[in-house]
Amino acid sequence: MKIRSHKDLDVYKLGFETAVAIFEISKQFPIEEKYSLTDQIRRSSRSVCSNLAEAFRKRKYPKAFVSKLSDSEGEAAETQTWLEFALECKYIEVQTYTILVEKCNNIIGKLVNMSLHPEDWSF
Repeated sequence: MKIRSHKDLDVYKLGFETAVAIFEISKQFPIEEKYSLTDQIRRSSRSVCSNLAEAFRKRKYPKAFVSKLSDSEGEAAETQTWLEFALECKYIEVQTYTILVEKCNNIIGKLVNMSLHPEDWSF
């Protein structure tokens, strides 16, 4: 399959799916977390996809491409940290935490592989 858009990337699909799952579980967070944990975890999980979309559009410039992939990777790692706080505060179950952190690890791995071979993504 020819990749025509960032939406065709497996890593984008996984990132989007993860962000939507985080949005749904964060609806259950306490109201006092609205402007801290809830907003932060939603923002960072969504930023994985938005930075990846930017990276894809900049792929003809390898350094810019890798830089935006790095930003996306950083947002995925930040999301893992917020998930850890949610677990510690008992806002999510261990099973939910484990699944979402593993998805983030998978995303990070895919982004690192893309960053190591930017020439594979240029046109």
